[in-house]
Amino acid sequence: MNKCKIILILAALAFVMHGAFAEVVRHVAWTASLDTADRNSPALVFTATVDDGWHIYGLEMPDMEPEAGAPDPTQIVLEGSNHVGLSGSPVCSTTPTVHFDNFMNLNLPWLTGTFTIRQPLNLDGDNALIQGYVRYMACSETACTPPEKFYFEFTVGNPVPVQAAPQEVTAPAPQASATSAVSEELRRMWWQPVEITTGNTSQSYWMIFILGFLGGLVALMTPCIWPMIPMTVSFFLKRTKSRRRAIADAILYALSIIVIFVSLGILMTLIFGPGELNKIATGAVFNIIFFAMLVVFAISFFGAFEIKLPAKWTNAADNKANTAGGILGIFFMAFTLVLVSFSCTGPIIGTLLVEAFSQSNLMGPLLGMGGFALGLALPFGLFAFFPSMLKELPRSGSWLNSVKVVLGFIELILSLKFLSVADLAYGWHILDREVFLALWIVLFILLGMYLLGKLRFSHDAPQQHTGVGRFFLALFSLSFAVYLVPGLWGAPLKAISAFAPPLYTQDFNLYGGEISVYHDYDEGMEAAMRQGKPVLVDFSGYGCVNCRKMEGTVFDTPAVKGIIDRDFIMITLMVDDKTELSRPFVATEENRTVTFTTLGEKWAFLQRSKFSTNQQPFYIMLDNEGKPLAGAREYDENVGDFVAWLENGIEQYKNQ
Repeated sequence: MNKCKIILILAALAFVMHGAFAEVVRHVAWTASLDTADRNSPALVFTATVDDGWHIYGLEMPDMEPEAGAPDPTQIVLEGSNHVGLSGSPVCSTTPTVHFDNFMNLNLPWLTGTFTIRQPLNLDGDNALIQGYVRYMACSETACTPPEKFYFEFTVGNPVPVQAAPQEVTAPAPQASATSAVSEELRRMWWQPVEITTGNTSQSYWMIFILGFLGGLVALMTPCIWPMIPMTVSFFLKRTKSRRRAIADAILYALSIIVIFVSLGILMTLIFGPGELNKIATGAVFNIIFFAMLVVFAISFFGAFEIKLPAKWTNAADNKANTAGGILGIFFMAFTLVLVSFSCTGPIIGTLLVEAFSQSNLMGPLLGMGGFALGLALPFGLFAFFPSMLKELPRSGSWLNSVKVVLGFIELILSLKFLSVADLAYGWHILDREVFLALWIVLFILLGMYLLGKLRFSHDAPQQHTGVGRFFLALFSLSFAVYLVPGLWGAPLKAISAFAPPLYTQDFNLYGGEISVYHDYDEGMEAAMRQGKPVLVDFSGYGCVNCRKMEGTVFDTPAVKGIIDRDFIMITLMVDDKTELSRPFVATEENRTVTFTTLGEKWAFLQRSKFSTNQQPFYIMLDNEGKPLAGAREYDENVGDFVAWLENGIEQYKNQ
């Protein structure tokens, strides 16, 4: 009965969470006006309406400590204004309600419902340009949106503006350039929503689950988890009274491990919010934190220092497991396993969650953590059921230290992927493709030397001979390093296309050019109209692993590349591009006015509003009016099917 309850609770929670996060919405509606009735005390007046169950933070944070993670107060900022300044502090028509946040240990003021904020101004003369934004952060009891901006602009007299006004669009379309011959009506048609059919994404979800499962099996071999095996034996030997009881306890133990790890995945999703997972996973801060974390873990695995959770945490959980009876004792035993394994499973889980976050919904983290938990729980369920079999396992020793060092090399190799995502999204150009490959080549050579005993760390035992297993691992590592070398001169290297930076970041390429693409939707559509060609739109992302796979295994083939170069205008839009727009892009989405400040936000909005999806990679063929020529395609490495899809689009275009 208890096991059934656990399963039902998890299923219900997954269903509710998936429904709650099915779409991205804005939870605060703003209007702005300029009150100049009294020339001696002009003021900006903002009216905000906050959705039920949501709040924004007050204009001041009285108990705030300057610590990372604390929310920002609601702020009014003047930007690009002439002959105007803020006069004193803003005044809110509603007194904020104060709520104590246990996580941050702070008293936080909440503003809810409908209220106004009045900001007094100083006007210098009769003419003034008033531009700026309200910066705010909306939260509910379970999730928060990232800080957003509501832009405003007013003029007094006839001032000379310092920048163009934010553009307002309903059926979004940027204004035509002075040299453009395209009508505004046609441009609006390019942005109009269309109905499409798409393929399923089960392959991506299955890949996340499989990666999670393999991660759980790898975690079993780490030195942090190995000591838990005799502890598991000791605990379940005391409990084993009958075969039926042993089976029930083993199943409950495995389920407890799964529940704890899956709950961790759900918690991470609730904290960040599925609608923002892709944005977070490709942001500089998030990726640099994971890069630094993996480097620190690698240094620890090499023996410089040891990472441990506070002993009182693990001791307390272990004591609970020994003293509590029945189901509770088994659950605390599983919880002890999670705590003790943290220093080794942390980087594996972190890597897994970043890949799962790229799905932009709850299913990615659920499947990823579910697979990881299953991979780790199955062996421990067997250990709990067959305590006697553990006597045959090898004792811990120098071989476990070698496993730890090899994991350290793997952590360093994987860390470069996270640094690369931030580097691409922000255009820093510190880790272009040839630099990335050079670092990987060196790391794989060093790993091979370590496995052969040619490289030793201070805590390594002397190696009298090289085992057969170590020899073949070294052979793979050194051979892989040799395989990477031609990539320094532009070789495609399809085996690592999902991890390496795109080929266009490489300065030196002896293997031919790339497909010519546009990176602006309107410019590409205009070029297609002039040349009389259909359009292939590719919604991609710098942090999208499957996008890199498609580029390496599909778009780099002669068949696909030849068709696109000859018959299409290709437009590639990066939804995580952090390049700042020259002016804010303001549009209407779900009956709300939304403002975007980066290229990635603009292209992500185009994908949501026109095609009703936010999945990457996403491919769609359009005619010169922005209408689809065939169904859309997502991640699928079948080159033949992709070629047939392109040829069908060409035929549909010719028939028009």
